[in-house]
Amino acid sequence: MPEIAVNSARFLEDLHRLRSFGAHGTGVVRPAFSQPDIASRQWLAIRMADAGLNPVFDPVGNLFGLPADDSACLLLGSHTDSQPEGGWLDGAFGVIAALEAARASIEAGGPPIAVVSFQDEEGRFGALTGSRVWSGALDLAEADRLTDTQGTSFADARAAMADLCARDFVRADRFLGYVEAHIEQGPVLDLSEDVIGVVEHIVGIRGLRVCFAGQQNHAGTTPMAMRKDAFQGLVAFAERINETLASIVTPATVWTIGHVELKPNAASIVPGLADFSVQWRDADEVRLDRMEEIIRQTAASVAEEYDLKCTHSDYLSVPPTAISGPLRQQLETSAEALAPQRWRRMPSGALHDANNVARLMPVAMLFVPSIGGVSHDFSEDTKEEDLLLGAQVLAQAVASGA
Repeated sequence: MPEIAVNSARFLEDLHRLRSFGAHGTGVVRPAFSQPDIASRQWLAIRMADAGLNPVFDPVGNLFGLPADDSACLLLGSHTDSQPEGGWLDGAFGVIAALEAARASIEAGGPPIAVVSFQDEEGRFGALTGSRVWSGALDLAEADRLTDTQGTSFADARAAMADLCARDFVRADRFLGYVEAHIEQGPVLDLSEDVIGVVEHIVGIRGLRVCFAGQQNHAGTTPMAMRKDAFQGLVAFAERINETLASIVTPATVWTIGHVELKPNAASIVPGLADFSVQWRDADEVRLDRMEEIIRQTAASVAEEYDLKCTHSDYLSVPPTAISGPLRQQLETSAEALAPQRWRRMPSGALHDANNVARLMPVAMLFVPSIGGVSHDFSEDTKEEDLLLGAQVLAQAVASGA
């Protein structure tokens, strides 16, 4: 087994250089297809070429760094776009760790490694757009009709990169599997003082958009007993759903009311409409189904009690993703060698590009700690030594499978 040693200074220099694109205080503002995003991808393509890889932009802006040899190899990577107010490591760590693993493997005479930065993982046009299209989970024509919150279409946005992009997609059958390194984005590793997490499974996610429709009316003259207050229905639903789900969930199950819009949203008007999202996550498909039944039933019963009309529509359904046993074992072997008894097996509660890539090939993931469990925020951070260790575990795991 070749010993693949990452170049710490080179890895950190590239990671901080990527941070400079769209830098905003301690974080980044680098949404998909923005000027900082495109500039960062052009820079990354140059770094791939410097490493001896062939950079290829596919039709939706996914950037692959392909070994000169066309033989089958592992694909490593993540994404480099950010949330509208994002942290500097979300996705970026996995891409630069992958690039460094590929360079280090070339230098050590190890196996060829391909690198990818998927486009729009963060969901300007919907969750994981670039990997959804590449994996076949979303048709390109359908993706082109998606719009962001400002009404810009995916087709118009990707046109800004048209001069960089190839006409064809990179073939998936040239890859043996996909490994994605990522910051945890949660508190488990930070609280436990473990330094590496090897992902056992990626949870499934379901989402509903719910609308309670009541009667908009004057806030000063409408008696409380005569109101059809859509917001009061939402409040009752939020309280009741915690009670009704308690008997079937596990400590790892989560659910969230995340987006709320009241209409007309005025201080002196009884709200006539309450639109809101409900999202829930678990690794068990049966439990996800049962939670959906309870959520729908609870919304219906609250609407009846408060004399409201209730409508709802699905907006998200991602099944739990299985992790490859052999790839996971390679990560575990590397973690134990480099961080003995300071790593753990754990689930991923967040979506990642690995969810989509799993449609095409075996996948695995590793995590490094997030300080304070904070992510999707400018204050997101990870200790430098933990970033370096994660990159080394990734590189050596690849070597162990050679």
